[in-house]
Amino acid sequence: MELSGALFSPGLRGWAWIACALLLLSALRMAPWRRLRDSARLHAYLATCIGLLVLWTLRTEVVPGLAFHLLGITTLTLMVGWSLTVIGASLVLVATALGGAGDAPGYALNLLTVVVVPAALTQVLLVVVRGVLPRHFFIYVFVNAFLAAGLAALAGGCVAVLLLSAAGGYAFADLQQQVIPFFPLMFFPEALLNGWIITLMVALHPGWVWSFSDEDYLHGK
Repeated sequence: MELSGALFSPGLRGWAWIACALLLLSALRMAPWRRLRDSARLHAYLATCIGLLVLWTLRTEVVPGLAFHLLGITTLTLMVGWSLTVIGASLVLVATALGGAGDAPGYALNLLTVVVVPAALTQVLLVVVRGVLPRHFFIYVFVNAFLAAGLAALAGGCVAVLLLSAAGGYAFADLQQQVIPFFPLMFFPEALLNGWIITLMVALHPGWVWSFSDEDYLHGK
């Protein structure tokens, strides 16, 4: 969910900018830039970012100042990791704001709710699942892609609701009635979209998905 900056005080938006600046600096430092020297991987990364741009322009306003759209962040995170996802998606947010679909004053807040939180959750679940479950193709697709994407959308929505409530943009009781009932509708489309895309990618172009390896997930299974 994307938020309108008009619902938040300048002070809160300022703190969000500081947090995002620190996160972006960390992402720039940790990003595996050498992997993008491979032209096929670079083109896949850029094409996915363009796909996000198209996806994020297709939105609907749930209540004034709160817009819903599919994220696709889980797909990008499984492809290139947290750092490059934050960097690429931050540029996509800039493009949506410049194109009039996004909200420039709420940019930093939206980077947290739409990008950072979903990408972080996807990355954490990837590490946890690798540690506790067998490395199997269907576990990767259904847990790391399908389930993780749905949970990532819910997590971003929960953070957005908490921010709105804490800032006084909407009373939590109003959000419970007007926004939270839509959360199940956020889960399934997001899960299906990312699950299908990752399944096709690992089947047709597994080299584009850096978190997937034929040796780990297919050979000998």
